[in-house]
Amino acid sequence: MDRKRVIIMGAAGRDFHNFNVYFRDNEEFEVVAFTATQIPDIEGRRYPPELAGKLYPDGIPIYAEDELEELIKKLNVDIVVFAYSDVSHEYVMHRASRVIAAGADYWLMGAKRTMLESSKPVIAVCAVRTGCGKSQTTRRVSDILKSLGYKIAVIRHPMPYGNLVEQAVQRFASYDDLERYKCTIEEREEYEPHLDRGNIVYAGVDYERILREAEKEADVILWDGGNNDLPFYKPDIHIVVADPHRPGHELTYHPGEANLRLADIVVINKIDTAYPENIELVRNNIRRVNPNAEIVEAASPIFVEGGDQIRGKRVLVVEDGPTLTHGEMSYGAGYVAAKKYGAAEIVDPHPYAVGSIRETYAKYPQTGAVLPAVGYSEKQLAELQETINATPAELVVVATPINLGRVLQLNKPYVRVKYELQEIGFPTLEELLRVKLSRISK
Repeated sequence: MDRKRVIIMGAAGRDFHNFNVYFRDNEEFEVVAFTATQIPDIEGRRYPPELAGKLYPDGIPIYAEDELEELIKKLNVDIVVFAYSDVSHEYVMHRASRVIAAGADYWLMGAKRTMLESSKPVIAVCAVRTGCGKSQTTRRVSDILKSLGYKIAVIRHPMPYGNLVEQAVQRFASYDDLERYKCTIEEREEYEPHLDRGNIVYAGVDYERILREAEKEADVILWDGGNNDLPFYKPDIHIVVADPHRPGHELTYHPGEANLRLADIVVINKIDTAYPENIELVRNNIRRVNPNAEIVEAASPIFVEGGDQIRGKRVLVVEDGPTLTHGEMSYGAGYVAAKKYGAAEIVDPHPYAVGSIRETYAKYPQTGAVLPAVGYSEKQLAELQETINATPAELVVVATPINLGRVLQLNKPYVRVKYELQEIGFPTLEELLRVKLSRISK
């Protein structure tokens, strides 16, 4: 039987997972290529034979998504699988049109084929968009679980920017592990706040192997989702975060809408800063597509270490990168903090941006007078540092989850912005988790 020839479109995360769990040992299909977008410098590499399995002794090439039509024809492709996240429904179907016009079928893979099952209870925290507040929600859930006496392992959605073989299964228990695995800013942003709480974090590329390792040391698996992707593991409790600052996006982005429809609990975050009519719109949309979901209302109050230093200063605001890029926000918590604490001026860093930072502004033109913290490589990290140091501000307001002062040499003082999830009213996450966990037996 001729094997169906497949391209998987991705961004070095969901694409690799779908391959591993469905295509790797499946003799009905031959994956002839991955295409990549969003992640700098990923194209031109190969998915290595050590991870690709016995059917792929030479590994699988990774090409730029721009080459998609040419690859479909040149490689005689039957099926193209779309496998990345936080894009509009319109975006997904434009890619479908390109694939269909080039002569191939277009696939979206569902939860049944791509979610692995655990021997331990799984709580998944996902979202309808990037920047809704998954990270602080996951931290809140981890605190609740530990207060209830559970030993947890946090498994983070993949960010494999380095050597894929070395990153197959990663376990983080200390800051030394961050150095050992040469973590980028984006990775540090997700791991450091958990390490500060004493949480063990797993990540990597091969998520079945990762799960089996985590099960050895945890009572509960806590899935910490990325972008608005679906969980890689079948959740016993599925928590999804929505953002009333982007009302309606919960029904117009992929796979965020699928998450919303699958949710057991939906957290409407940021209700302290959103317009009431937008909160109501989000609530009504939840009720319309998932009437059985429990709704928790929450805020993410801002805390600034040394916030009094901001008043009267010309400040540069450095924001969480993915919130501004994939999340399409023009500003984040740092901008809000600068305004709240009385900055005299928020200095626009656009004129001082260099290299990949300048390219990021060009690619995401909605970004306002703030600086997205991108750092996928040593070169990007150096360009971020150069941009910060060249911007004529008196103070840097850092709203990234990590302490940039640990990884950059800054020529001006800085203060850090932090935010944690705070439920408002009832029900609370603790009440719901206590009840739902009591019903789970594994």
